[in-house]
Amino acid sequence: MSMTCGEATMRLLARYGVTTVFGIPGVHSLDLCRGMSGDGGSGSVVHVQTRNEQGAGFMAEGWARATGEVGVAVVISGPGVTNASTALGQCYADSLPMLLISAEPASHTIAKGFGVLHEVSEQKRVTEPLCAFSATARCAGDVPELVARAFATFASQRPRPVHISLPIDVQAERVEAEWEPVALPLRPGPDPSQVEEAAHMLKAARRPVVMVGGGAPDAAQDLVAVAEAAGAVVIASTAGKGIVPDDHPLSLSASTVRPEVQRFLPEVDVILAVGTELSETDSFVERLDIRGALIRVDIDAAKIVDLYPARLGIVADAAPTLAAIRAALGNHAADSSWAEDRVRDLRAAIAGNLGASERRHTRLLSLLREAAPPDTVWSGDACQLVYTGAFAFPTRAPRRWFYPAGFCALGNALPNAIGAKLARPDAPVAVLAGDGGFMFTMPELVTAAEARLPLPVIIWENGGLKQIQDDMDLRDIARVGVEGINPDFVALAKACHCHGVAPSDGAELTTALRDAFAADRPTLIRVREDDAWLQ
Repeated sequence: MSMTCGEATMRLLARYGVTTVFGIPGVHSLDLCRGMSGDGGSGSVVHVQTRNEQGAGFMAEGWARATGEVGVAVVISGPGVTNASTALGQCYADSLPMLLISAEPASHTIAKGFGVLHEVSEQKRVTEPLCAFSATARCAGDVPELVARAFATFASQRPRPVHISLPIDVQAERVEAEWEPVALPLRPGPDPSQVEEAAHMLKAARRPVVMVGGGAPDAAQDLVAVAEAAGAVVIASTAGKGIVPDDHPLSLSASTVRPEVQRFLPEVDVILAVGTELSETDSFVERLDIRGALIRVDIDAAKIVDLYPARLGIVADAAPTLAAIRAALGNHAADSSWAEDRVRDLRAAIAGNLGASERRHTRLLSLLREAAPPDTVWSGDACQLVYTGAFAFPTRAPRRWFYPAGFCALGNALPNAIGAKLARPDAPVAVLAGDGGFMFTMPELVTAAEARLPLPVIIWENGGLKQIQDDMDLRDIARVGVEGINPDFVALAKACHCHGVAPSDGAELTTALRDAFAADRPTLIRVREDDAWLQ
Protein backbone atom coordinates (compact mmCIF):
# COMPACT_ATOMS: atom_id res chain seq x y z
CA MET A 1 0.00 0.00 0.00
CA SER A 2 1.70 3.19 -1.14
CA MET A 3 1.05 6.52 0.60
CA THR A 4 2.86 9.71 1.49
CA CYS A 5 4.87 9.94 4.69
CA GLY A 6 2.39 12.56 5.94
CA GLU A 7 -0.50 10.16 5.59
CA ALA A 8 1.51 7.29 7.03
CA THR A 9 2.33 9.45 10.07
CA MET A 10 -1.32 10.07 10.86
CA ARG A 11 -2.17 6.40 10.34
CA LEU A 12 0.62 5.48 12.76
CA LEU A 13 -0.70 7.91 15.38
CA ALA A 14 -4.08 6.21 15.08
CA ARG A 15 -2.40 2.89 15.85
CA TYR A 16 -1.01 4.43 19.04
CA GLY A 17 -4.57 5.32 20.04
CA VAL A 18 -4.82 8.91 18.81
CA THR A 19 -8.35 9.68 17.63
CA THR A 20 -8.34 13.49 17.42
CA VAL A 21 -5.87 16.25 16.58
CA PHE A 22 -6.22 20.01 16.83
CA GLY A 23 -4.81 22.58 14.45
CA ILE A 24 -5.06 24.76 11.35
CA PRO A 25 -3.91 23.33 8.02
CA GLY A 26 -1.42 25.27 5.94
CA VAL A 27 0.49 24.95 2.72
CA HIS A 28 3.31 23.15 4.53
CA SER A 29 1.09 20.54 6.20
CA LEU A 30 -1.01 19.37 3.27
CA ASP A 31 0.48 15.87 3.16
CA LEU A 32 -0.30 15.43 6.84
CA CYS A 33 -3.92 16.32 6.02
CA ARG A 34 -4.15 13.25 3.77
CA GLY A 35 -4.37 11.14 6.91
CA MET A 36 -7.09 13.20 8.64
CA SER A 37 -10.87 13.22 8.51
CA GLY A 38 -13.15 16.23 8.77
CA ASP A 39 -14.85 18.43 6.16
CA GLY A 40 -15.57 15.31 4.15
CA GLY A 41 -12.15 13.69 4.50
CA SER A 42 -11.86 10.01 5.34
CA GLY A 43 -8.51 9.79 7.07
CA SER A 44 -7.55 7.88 10.20
CA VAL A 45 -7.71 10.77 12.70
CA VAL A 46 -10.39 13.43 13.24
CA HIS A 47 -9.13 16.98 12.71
CA VAL A 48 -10.60 19.82 14.80
CA GLN A 49 -10.11 23.22 13.20
CA THR A 50 -9.06 25.86 15.72
CA ARG A 51 -8.78 29.62 15.25
CA ASN A 52 -5.18 29.97 16.36
CA GLU A 53 -2.39 27.45 16.93
CA GLN A 54 -2.16 28.56 20.54
CA GLY A 55 -5.74 27.36 20.90
CA ALA A 56 -4.78 24.10 19.20
CA GLY A 57 -2.00 23.53 21.71
CA PHE A 58 -4.26 24.40 24.64
CA MET A 59 -6.94 22.01 23.36
CA ALA A 60 -4.40 19.20 23.17
CA GLU A 61 -3.41 20.15 26.72
CA GLY A 62 -7.05 19.99 27.85
CA TRP A 63 -7.38 16.52 26.33
CA ALA A 64 -4.33 15.40 28.32
CA ARG A 65 -5.55 17.04 31.55
CA ALA A 66 -8.96 15.40 31.34
CA THR A 67 -7.80 11.89 30.47
CA GLY A 68 -4.10 11.45 31.20
CA GLU A 69 -3.80 10.38 27.54
CA VAL A 70 -1.72 12.04 24.86
CA GLY A 71 -3.18 15.24 23.41
CA VAL A 72 -2.03 16.03 19.87
CA ALA A 73 -1.76 19.27 17.91
CA VAL A 74 -0.74 19.42 14.24
CA VAL A 75 0.46 22.80 13.00
CA ILE A 76 2.36 24.48 10.22
CA SER A 77 6.01 25.40 10.42
CA GLY A 78 7.31 28.73 11.73
CA PRO A 79 4.42 30.75 13.19
CA GLY A 80 2.38 27.61 13.81
CA VAL A 81 5.12 26.30 16.05
CA THR A 82 5.75 29.59 17.84
CA ASN A 83 2.01 30.08 18.43
CA ALA A 84 1.67 26.59 19.91
CA SER A 85 4.79 26.88 22.07
CA THR A 86 2.97 28.48 25.00
CA ALA A 87 0.95 25.29 25.41
CA LEU A 88 4.18 23.28 25.21
CA GLY A 89 5.58 25.34 28.07
CA GLN A 90 2.47 24.79 30.14
CA CYS A 91 2.46 21.04 29.52
CA TYR A 92 6.14 20.91 30.44
CA ALA A 93 5.51 22.76 33.72
CA ASP A 94 2.49 20.63 34.62
CA SER A 95 3.88 17.27 33.38
CA LEU A 96 1.29 16.58 30.68
CA PRO A 97 1.66 14.24 27.68
CA MET A 98 1.24 16.50 24.63
CA LEU A 99 2.57 15.74 21.16
CA LEU A 100 3.14 18.60 18.73
CA ILE A 101 3.52 17.49 15.11
CA SER A 102 4.62 20.32 12.86
CA ALA A 103 5.66 20.94 9.31
CA GLU A 104 9.06 22.44 8.50
CA PRO A 105 10.55 23.94 5.34
CA ALA A 106 12.32 21.58 2.98
CA SER A 107 15.14 19.70 4.72
CA HIS A 108 17.86 20.99 2.39
CA THR A 109 17.06 24.58 3.51
CA ILE A 110 17.28 24.03 7.28
CA ALA A 111 19.77 26.38 8.94
CA LYS A 112 20.80 27.80 5.54
CA GLY A 113 19.15 31.21 5.86
CA PHE A 114 17.70 31.12 2.34
CA GLY A 115 14.66 33.13 3.39
CA VAL A 116 12.14 30.42 2.56
CA LEU A 117 8.52 30.57 3.74
CA HIS A 118 8.11 30.10 7.53
CA GLU A 119 11.85 29.90 8.00
CA VAL A 120 13.31 29.39 11.43
CA SER A 121 17.04 28.71 11.35
CA GLU A 122 16.52 25.38 13.11
CA GLN A 123 12.97 24.88 14.30
CA LYS A 124 13.59 22.18 16.88
CA ARG A 125 15.76 24.58 18.87
CA VAL A 126 12.75 26.83 19.43
CA THR A 127 10.95 24.13 21.38
CA GLU A 128 13.79 22.10 22.92
CA PRO A 129 13.65 23.89 26.31
CA LEU A 130 9.90 23.22 26.50
CA CYS A 131 9.91 19.50 25.66
CA ALA A 132 11.14 16.12 26.79
CA PHE A 133 12.72 16.14 23.35
CA SER A 134 12.31 17.98 20.05
CA ALA A 135 13.45 16.41 16.79
CA THR A 136 13.31 16.81 13.03
CA ALA A 137 12.69 13.83 10.77
CA ARG A 138 15.31 13.92 8.00
CA CYS A 139 13.67 11.11 6.04
CA ALA A 140 10.44 9.12 6.19
CA GLY A 141 12.20 6.27 7.97
CA ASP A 142 12.89 8.55 10.95
CA VAL A 143 9.21 9.04 11.68
CA PRO A 144 8.22 5.68 13.24
CA GLU A 145 11.35 5.79 15.41
CA LEU A 146 10.62 9.31 16.66
CA VAL A 147 6.95 8.56 17.29
CA ALA A 148 7.90 5.39 19.18
CA ARG A 149 10.34 7.39 21.27
CA ALA A 150 7.63 9.94 22.05
CA PHE A 151 5.06 7.38 23.19
CA ALA A 152 7.68 5.46 25.17
CA THR A 153 8.50 8.71 26.98
CA PHE A 154 4.84 9.34 27.75
CA ALA A 155 4.32 5.79 28.96
CA SER A 156 7.36 5.28 31.17
CA GLN A 157 8.73 8.64 32.34
CA ARG A 158 7.56 11.93 33.73
CA PRO A 159 5.08 12.88 30.97
CA ARG A 160 6.29 16.01 29.26
CA PRO A 161 5.54 17.29 25.75
CA VAL A 162 7.34 16.21 22.60
CA HIS A 163 7.75 18.08 19.31
CA ILE A 164 8.40 16.28 16.02
CA SER A 165 8.96 18.31 12.84
CA LEU A 166 8.39 16.88 9.38
CA PRO A 167 9.94 18.95 6.54
CA ILE A 168 7.70 19.25 3.51
CA ASP A 169 9.90 17.03 1.36
CA VAL A 170 9.89 14.33 4.04
CA GLN A 171 6.09 14.51 4.30
CA ALA A 172 5.85 13.92 0.55
CA GLU A 173 8.12 10.84 0.49
CA ARG A 174 6.41 7.62 -0.49
CA VAL A 175 5.91 4.91 2.11
CA GLU A 176 5.16 1.45 0.80
CA ALA A 177 3.98 -0.33 3.96
CA GLU A 178 1.95 0.43 7.07
CA TRP A 179 4.00 1.47 10.09
CA GLU A 180 3.22 -0.45 13.24
CA PRO A 181 3.44 0.78 16.86
CA VAL A 182 6.00 -0.70 19.23
CA ALA A 183 5.37 -2.31 22.60
CA LEU A 184 5.72 0.44 25.18
CA PRO A 185 7.75 0.18 28.40
CA LEU A 186 6.14 0.34 31.81
CA ARG A 187 6.82 2.84 34.55
CA PRO A 188 9.12 1.71 37.35
CA GLY A 189 7.75 0.14 40.49
CA PRO A 190 9.03 0.69 44.04
CA ASP A 191 11.82 -1.08 45.86
CA PRO A 192 10.19 -3.28 48.54
CA SER A 193 12.71 -2.28 51.22
CA GLN A 194 11.93 1.39 50.66
CA VAL A 195 8.21 0.67 50.89
CA GLU A 196 8.77 -0.99 54.26
CA GLU A 197 10.83 1.96 55.45
CA ALA A 198 8.14 4.43 54.37
CA ALA A 199 5.48 2.43 56.20
CA HIS A 200 7.68 2.33 59.32
CA MET A 201 8.15 6.11 59.25
CA LEU A 202 4.42 6.70 58.85
CA LYS A 203 3.58 4.31 61.69
CA ALA A 204 6.00 6.12 64.00
CA ALA A 205 4.81 9.61 63.02
CA ARG A 206 2.86 11.66 65.54
CA ARG A 207 1.92 14.57 63.25
CA PRO A 208 2.08 13.29 59.65
CA VAL A 209 1.07 15.04 56.45
CA VAL A 210 0.49 13.69 52.94
CA MET A 211 1.21 16.15 50.14
CA VAL A 212 -0.21 15.04 46.81
CA GLY A 213 0.45 16.37 43.31
CA GLY A 214 -0.55 15.91 39.72
CA GLY A 215 1.58 12.78 39.35
CA ALA A 216 -0.79 10.73 41.50
CA PRO A 217 -4.31 10.64 39.99
CA ASP A 218 -4.17 6.87 39.50
CA ALA A 219 -3.28 6.37 43.16
CA ALA A 220 -6.39 8.12 44.53
CA GLN A 221 -7.97 5.26 46.48
CA ASP A 222 -4.69 4.15 48.00
CA LEU A 223 -3.77 7.72 48.94
CA VAL A 224 -7.03 8.09 50.87
CA ALA A 225 -6.43 4.76 52.61
CA VAL A 226 -2.82 5.61 53.52
CA ALA A 227 -3.81 9.03 54.89
CA GLU A 228 -6.57 7.47 56.98
CA ALA A 229 -4.33 4.70 58.29
CA ALA A 230 -1.58 7.17 59.20
CA GLY A 231 -3.96 9.79 60.59
CA ALA A 232 -2.38 12.36 58.26
CA VAL A 233 -3.49 15.79 57.14
CA VAL A 234 -3.68 15.90 53.33
CA ILE A 235 -2.56 18.94 51.32
CA ALA A 236 -2.78 18.97 47.52
CA SER A 237 -0.99 20.95 44.88
CA THR A 238 -3.23 22.70 42.38
CA ALA A 239 -2.57 19.83 39.95
CA GLY A 240 -3.33 17.27 42.67
CA LYS A 241 -6.60 18.84 43.75
CA GLY A 242 -9.40 16.29 44.09
CA ILE A 243 -7.20 13.20 44.13
CA VAL A 244 -8.14 13.03 47.80
CA PRO A 245 -11.64 14.55 47.95
CA ASP A 246 -11.47 18.14 49.17
CA ASP A 247 -14.33 17.60 51.61
CA HIS A 248 -12.65 14.60 53.27
CA PRO A 249 -12.19 15.42 56.99
CA LEU A 250 -8.39 15.08 56.59
CA SER A 251 -8.10 17.32 53.52
CA LEU A 252 -7.00 20.96 53.33
CA SER A 253 -7.42 20.98 49.53
CA ALA A 254 -4.83 22.95 47.51
CA SER A 255 -4.01 25.38 50.28
CA THR A 256 -0.23 25.83 50.50
CA VAL A 257 -0.80 29.35 49.16
CA ARG A 258 -2.51 30.22 52.43
CA PRO A 259 -0.36 31.65 55.24
CA GLU A 260 -2.38 29.67 57.79
CA VAL A 261 -1.21 26.42 56.19
CA GLN A 262 2.35 27.64 55.69
CA ARG A 263 2.54 28.36 59.43
CA PHE A 264 1.18 24.88 60.14
CA LEU A 265 3.85 22.97 58.20
CA PRO A 266 6.67 23.35 60.78
CA GLU A 267 4.53 21.35 63.26
CA VAL A 268 4.73 18.26 61.07
CA ASP A 269 7.16 15.44 61.87
CA VAL A 270 6.77 13.26 58.73
CA ILE A 271 5.68 14.30 55.24
CA LEU A 272 4.82 11.84 52.48
CA ALA A 273 5.03 13.81 49.21
CA VAL A 274 3.59 11.90 46.25
CA GLY A 275 3.95 13.04 42.65
CA THR A 276 4.49 16.67 43.56
CA GLU A 277 7.32 19.11 42.94
CA LEU A 278 6.48 21.05 46.11
CA SER A 279 6.84 23.97 43.76
CA GLU A 280 6.91 27.69 44.41
CA THR A 281 3.93 28.15 42.10
CA ASP A 282 1.65 26.35 44.55
CA SER A 283 2.67 28.37 47.59
CA PHE A 284 4.14 31.57 46.09
CA VAL A 285 6.82 31.58 48.75
CA GLU A 286 10.43 30.89 47.85
CA ARG A 287 10.74 27.99 50.26
CA LEU A 288 8.27 26.26 52.56
CA ASP A 289 9.38 25.73 56.15
CA ILE A 290 9.48 21.94 56.07
CA ARG A 291 11.22 20.55 59.15
CA GLY A 292 9.85 17.02 59.32
CA ALA A 293 11.31 13.91 57.72
CA LEU A 294 10.44 13.95 54.05
CA ILE A 295 9.44 10.85 52.07
CA ARG A 296 9.22 11.57 48.36
CA VAL A 297 7.58 9.32 45.79
CA ASP A 298 8.28 10.56 42.27
CA ILE A 299 8.95 9.09 38.86
CA ASP A 300 11.50 11.86 38.26
CA ALA A 301 14.74 11.10 40.11
CA ALA A 302 15.71 14.79 40.01
CA LYS A 303 12.85 15.61 42.38
CA ILE A 304 14.36 13.45 45.12
CA VAL A 305 17.36 15.75 45.55
CA ASP A 306 16.09 19.19 44.54
CA LEU A 307 15.10 22.11 46.78
CA TYR A 308 13.56 19.70 49.29
CA PRO A 309 15.94 16.70 49.54
CA ALA A 310 14.22 13.54 50.72
CA ARG A 311 15.07 11.57 53.83
CA LEU A 312 13.65 8.65 51.84
CA GLY A 313 13.38 8.96 48.07
CA ILE A 314 11.38 6.39 46.11
CA VAL A 315 11.83 6.76 42.35
CA ALA A 316 8.73 4.99 41.06
CA ASP A 317 5.25 5.43 39.70
CA ALA A 318 2.79 6.66 42.33
CA ALA A 319 0.07 4.05 41.80
CA PRO A 320 1.99 0.84 42.56
CA THR A 321 4.00 2.59 45.26
CA LEU A 322 0.97 3.78 47.21
CA ALA A 323 -0.67 0.39 46.80
CA ALA A 324 2.46 -1.19 48.28
CA ILE A 325 2.67 1.31 51.17
CA ARG A 326 -0.99 0.70 51.92
CA ALA A 327 -0.35 -3.03 52.06
CA ALA A 328 2.74 -2.52 54.24
CA LEU A 329 0.72 -0.47 56.73
CA GLY A 330 -1.49 -3.50 57.16
CA ASN A 331 -3.98 -3.05 59.99
CA HIS A 332 -2.27 0.03 61.35
CA ALA A 333 -4.85 2.64 62.33
CA ALA A 334 -3.49 5.81 63.90
CA ASP A 335 -5.63 8.13 65.99
CA SER A 336 -6.71 10.75 63.46
CA SER A 337 -8.26 13.16 65.96
CA TRP A 338 -5.20 15.46 65.89
CA ALA A 339 -5.35 15.68 62.11
CA GLU A 340 -9.11 16.18 61.93
CA ASP A 341 -8.96 18.88 64.60
CA ARG A 342 -6.15 20.74 62.82
CA VAL A 343 -7.99 20.53 59.49
CA ARG A 344 -11.17 21.85 61.08
CA ASP A 345 -9.32 24.71 62.77
CA LEU A 346 -7.34 25.63 59.66
CA ARG A 347 -10.43 25.61 57.46
CA ALA A 348 -12.13 27.95 59.90
CA ALA A 349 -9.08 30.21 60.08
CA ILE A 350 -8.88 30.43 56.28
CA ALA A 351 -12.59 31.24 56.02
CA GLY A 352 -12.25 33.92 58.69
CA ASN A 353 -9.29 35.58 57.00
CA LEU A 354 -10.70 35.97 53.48
CA GLY A 355 -10.45 39.37 51.87
CA ALA A 356 -13.42 41.21 50.39
CA SER A 357 -12.79 39.93 46.86
CA GLU A 358 -12.24 36.38 48.11
CA ARG A 359 -15.60 36.46 49.89
CA ARG A 360 -17.27 37.42 46.62
CA HIS A 361 -15.38 34.62 44.91
CA THR A 362 -16.60 32.07 47.45
CA ARG A 363 -20.18 33.32 47.11
CA LEU A 364 -20.08 32.70 43.35
CA LEU A 365 -18.18 29.41 43.65
CA SER A 366 -20.70 28.11 46.17
CA LEU A 367 -23.58 28.84 43.80
CA LEU A 368 -21.74 27.16 40.92
CA ARG A 369 -20.97 24.08 42.99
CA GLU A 370 -24.60 23.71 44.07
CA ALA A 371 -25.99 24.11 40.56
CA ALA A 372 -23.49 22.01 38.59
CA PRO A 373 -23.45 18.22 38.32
CA PRO A 374 -21.07 16.75 40.91
CA ASP A 375 -18.74 15.27 38.27
CA THR A 376 -18.22 18.55 36.42
CA VAL A 377 -14.76 19.28 35.06
CA TRP A 378 -13.86 22.90 35.86
CA SER A 379 -11.39 24.40 33.41
CA GLY A 380 -9.81 27.44 35.03
CA ASP A 381 -7.65 30.25 33.75
CA ALA A 382 -5.08 32.15 35.78
CA CYS A 383 -7.45 34.60 37.48
CA GLN A 384 -8.37 35.62 41.01
CA LEU A 385 -11.60 33.58 41.03
CA VAL A 386 -9.61 30.43 40.29
CA TYR A 387 -6.87 31.33 42.77
CA THR A 388 -9.53 31.33 45.50
CA GLY A 389 -11.18 28.21 44.11
CA ALA A 390 -7.93 26.27 44.47
CA PHE A 391 -8.46 26.13 48.24
CA ALA A 392 -12.14 27.08 48.61
CA PHE A 393 -13.96 25.10 45.90
CA PRO A 394 -14.53 21.44 46.79
CA THR A 395 -13.40 18.98 44.14
CA ARG A 396 -14.01 15.32 44.80
CA ALA A 397 -12.17 13.40 42.09
CA PRO A 398 -8.96 13.62 40.05
CA ARG A 399 -8.77 15.52 36.75
CA ARG A 400 -11.77 17.70 37.61
CA TRP A 401 -9.93 20.98 38.33
CA PHE A 402 -7.68 22.66 35.76
CA TYR A 403 -5.53 25.55 36.94
CA PRO A 404 -2.19 26.13 35.18
CA ALA A 405 -0.25 27.32 38.21
CA GLY A 406 3.10 26.07 36.94
CA PHE A 407 3.54 28.06 33.73
CA CYS A 408 0.58 30.32 34.55
CA ALA A 409 -0.20 31.24 30.96
CA LEU A 410 -3.35 33.23 30.30
CA GLY A 411 -6.03 32.09 27.90
CA ASN A 412 -5.94 28.36 28.47
CA ALA A 413 -9.34 27.89 30.12
CA LEU A 414 -11.66 27.94 27.10
CA PRO A 415 -9.51 25.82 24.74
CA ASN A 416 -8.59 23.45 27.60
CA ALA A 417 -12.32 22.94 28.14
CA ILE A 418 -12.91 22.29 24.43
CA GLY A 419 -10.21 19.61 24.44
CA ALA A 420 -11.58 18.10 27.64
CA LYS A 421 -15.16 18.01 26.36
CA LEU A 422 -14.15 16.38 23.08
CA ALA A 423 -12.08 13.82 25.01
CA ARG A 424 -14.85 13.12 27.52
CA PRO A 425 -18.14 13.95 25.75
CA ASP A 426 -20.27 12.45 28.52
CA ALA A 427 -18.70 14.59 31.25
CA PRO A 428 -20.07 18.05 32.04
CA VAL A 429 -17.33 20.65 31.47
CA ALA A 430 -17.37 24.33 32.45
CA VAL A 431 -14.98 27.27 32.04
CA LEU A 432 -13.85 29.71 34.76
CA ALA A 433 -11.97 32.65 33.25
CA GLY A 434 -11.11 36.22 34.09
CA ASP A 435 -12.00 38.93 31.62
CA GLY A 436 -8.36 39.62 30.75
CA GLY A 437 -7.30 36.02 30.24
CA PHE A 438 -10.43 35.13 28.28
CA MET A 439 -9.52 37.66 25.59
CA PHE A 440 -6.26 35.80 24.82
CA THR A 441 -8.12 32.95 23.10
CA MET A 442 -11.63 34.38 22.71
CA PRO A 443 -11.93 33.31 19.03
CA GLU A 444 -12.04 29.68 20.16
CA LEU A 445 -15.66 30.37 21.13
CA VAL A 446 -16.31 29.87 17.43
CA THR A 447 -14.54 26.50 17.54
CA ALA A 448 -16.74 25.43 20.45
CA ALA A 449 -19.88 26.70 18.71
CA GLU A 450 -18.95 24.87 15.52
CA ALA A 451 -18.61 21.64 17.52
CA ARG A 452 -21.93 22.40 19.27
CA LEU A 453 -20.41 21.91 22.70
CA PRO A 454 -22.64 22.65 25.74
CA LEU A 455 -19.97 24.60 27.59
CA PRO A 456 -20.89 27.11 30.30
CA VAL A 457 -18.22 29.83 30.08
CA ILE A 458 -18.23 31.88 33.28
CA ILE A 459 -16.43 35.20 32.80
CA TRP A 460 -15.37 36.92 36.02
CA GLU A 461 -15.27 40.56 34.96
CA ASN A 462 -13.26 42.66 37.38
CA GLY A 463 -11.95 45.45 35.20
CA GLY A 464 -8.95 43.94 33.42
CA LEU A 465 -5.85 42.38 34.90
CA LYS A 466 -7.03 42.71 38.50
CA GLN A 467 -4.26 40.73 40.17
CA ILE A 468 -1.62 42.96 38.62
CA GLN A 469 -3.68 46.04 39.50
CA ASP A 470 -3.68 44.89 43.13
CA ASP A 471 0.05 44.14 43.05
CA MET A 472 0.81 47.60 41.63
CA ASP A 473 -1.39 49.25 44.24
CA LEU A 474 0.26 47.29 47.04
CA ARG A 475 3.72 48.42 45.92
CA ASP A 476 2.64 52.03 45.27
CA ILE A 477 3.24 51.72 41.52
CA ALA A 478 1.05 53.84 39.28
CA ARG A 479 -1.15 51.53 37.21
CA VAL A 480 0.04 50.98 33.66
CA GLY A 481 -1.32 48.59 31.04
CA VAL A 482 -3.85 46.85 33.28
CA GLU A 483 -7.12 48.73 32.78
CA GLY A 484 -8.08 48.28 29.11
CA ILE A 485 -11.72 48.34 28.05
CA ASN A 486 -13.70 45.14 27.63
CA PRO A 487 -16.17 44.16 24.92
CA ASP A 488 -19.85 43.65 25.61
CA PHE A 489 -19.37 39.99 26.50
CA VAL A 490 -23.01 39.01 26.01
CA ALA A 491 -23.12 40.60 22.56
CA LEU A 492 -19.75 39.05 21.73
CA ALA A 493 -21.05 35.60 22.61
CA LYS A 494 -24.05 35.99 20.34
CA ALA A 495 -21.82 37.23 17.51
CA CYS A 496 -19.84 33.98 17.91
CA HIS A 497 -22.98 31.81 17.56
CA CYS A 498 -23.19 31.23 21.31
CA HIS A 499 -25.70 32.08 23.99
CA GLY A 500 -24.91 34.99 26.30
CA VAL A 501 -26.39 36.00 29.63
CA ALA A 502 -25.61 38.40 32.50
CA PRO A 503 -27.48 37.13 35.58
CA SER A 504 -28.82 39.72 37.99
CA ASP A 505 -28.96 37.46 41.04
CA GLY A 506 -28.04 34.02 42.28
CA ALA A 507 -31.26 32.42 41.08
CA GLU A 508 -30.67 33.65 37.52
CA LEU A 509 -27.09 32.37 37.68
CA THR A 510 -28.30 28.93 38.76
CA THR A 511 -30.84 28.81 35.95
CA ALA A 512 -28.30 30.02 33.38
CA LEU A 513 -25.74 27.41 34.43
CA ARG A 514 -28.19 24.53 34.33
CA ASP A 515 -29.52 25.65 30.97
CA ALA A 516 -25.96 25.95 29.66
CA PHE A 517 -25.17 22.31 30.44
CA ALA A 518 -28.22 21.28 28.39
CA ALA A 519 -27.73 23.69 25.49
CA ASP A 520 -26.70 22.96 21.91
CA ARG A 521 -23.80 25.41 21.98
CA PRO A 522 -21.62 27.30 24.49
CA THR A 523 -23.21 29.80 26.87
CA LEU A 524 -21.18 32.77 28.08
CA ILE A 525 -22.25 33.81 31.59
CA ARG A 526 -20.83 37.18 32.57
CA VAL A 527 -20.51 37.97 36.28
CA ARG A 528 -19.10 41.27 37.48
CA GLU A 529 -17.13 41.43 40.71
CA ASP A 530 -19.11 44.48 41.80
CA ASP A 531 -22.52 42.91 41.15
CA ALA A 532 -24.65 43.75 44.18
CA TRP A 533 -25.91 40.18 44.60
CA LEU A 534 -22.35 38.99 45.35
CA GLN A 535 -21.82 41.37 48.24
